[in-house]
Amino acid sequence: MASIVLAGGGTAGHIEPALAVARVWQSANPKDEISFLGTAQGLENTLIPAAGFSVSNIPKVRISRKPSPSWLNIPFDLVASVKACHSLLKGADLLIGFGGYVSAPAYIAARILGVPTIIHEANAKPGWANRLGALFTPYLAVAHGVNAGMFSKALITGLPLRSDVAAALKSAGADWHKARAEAKIRLGFSPATPLVFVMGGSQGSVAINKVIEQGVPMFSTKGIAVMHSVGRANVLPPATDLYRPVAYVDQMADAYLAADLIIARSGAVTCAEFRALGRYALFVPLPIGNGEQFHNARGLVADGRAEVIDQKEFTTSYLHTHIDALLASSNSAPLEGSTLDADAALKIAALGQHALEAR
Repeated sequence: MASIVLAGGGTAGHIEPALAVARVWQSANPKDEISFLGTAQGLENTLIPAAGFSVSNIPKVRISRKPSPSWLNIPFDLVASVKACHSLLKGADLLIGFGGYVSAPAYIAARILGVPTIIHEANAKPGWANRLGALFTPYLAVAHGVNAGMFSKALITGLPLRSDVAAALKSAGADWHKARAEAKIRLGFSPATPLVFVMGGSQGSVAINKVIEQGVPMFSTKGIAVMHSVGRANVLPPATDLYRPVAYVDQMADAYLAADLIIARSGAVTCAEFRALGRYALFVPLPIGNGEQFHNARGLVADGRAEVIDQKEFTTSYLHTHIDALLASSNSAPLEGSTLDADAALKIAALGQHALEAR
């Protein structure tokens, strides 16, 4: 029996791929002990227990995006987090990291303890935590090819899909036209009505929400249905016959399948799930960070399945001018989704098994 620890908390973009790998590992090795590292503030404290796994929290290393007096605390916070990880990783046989605040101290502690480490990078532009971890291990995996740096030689696995998305991809393969029509009906929309699905991540996007809300009269005039995930922390705007605002979408696989057009941020998980099930997308990358969201969407744009627009250019006027062309591009896009990421979790688990055997 082996002890497997997964690190990757904070956002769904780190947690969902980790959970997909954990499920695959558990299925293949039911006697192994699987646990997660997280922080008290992250979504992992909700998502991971709900999936049936345990999570142990460590102190968070807070690093502001801009220079700040708080940077003086980074060395002390990092030492505290590494100590906590060192204690939790004692006796572990393998660490699988997915980036984010939790992973960096875990990588350091694993190196000190001699615990084999697998690192998966979801973004087209690797984050700082995974770049740090790559100094300590040869077992690197990426969702898609990286042009430079240590991850340029990593195993290309794709990005592990959530269980509902993976299941929908498998079932839709028999008849994509039927799968998309039935998904619309399950969500309460007519298959004959164009449907736009809008989301700004699990917390929603104030910038995207404002543009969509101002555009409701235009959508109604054109006979376009809109399902708008505004985020749990945001106030729901008034609904109309064709405009349905919701705090959060539980039936995400159906939403990807049903939508003729998706308007969203281009996080790595969103891009992978859209690639698997979606038809056409307008991505509005988050204008902060290291620019990874612009890079994440490049392959979909090259495949003729998406467009990218800068947030400052995404306005109600832009939508009014371009919505017909966007829906026309959707009609011309392939009806089928992609199986590119279908076996990603299996590939990462196989790399983990190789690391265990090579100890």
